[in-house]
Amino acid sequence: MKTLAIALTLLSFSAVAASADTCVANADAQKLAGAARTSFLTKCQKDATAACNTQATDKKLRGAAQTSFTTKCVKDAVGQ
Repeated sequence: MKTLAIALTLLSFSAVAASADTCVANADAQKLAGAARTSFLTKCQKDATAACNTQATDKKLRGAAQTSFTTKCVKDAVGQ
């Protein structure tokens, strides 16, 4: 049952993330290149990691579920 709840949570989040802009899309839209792009993507990934960790904590995820959620969340936010 716990696995089903985690799966549903991940699916609902991925649907929201798919409709949102990603870090890479934002960098492309701003036509960033070189060091400016690298700096922007690094900061964006750091912010996404913090936000995803907060979401995982709010959902009371621990251990492998937290790691899996955070990894997917950051990947979706960054656009990789």
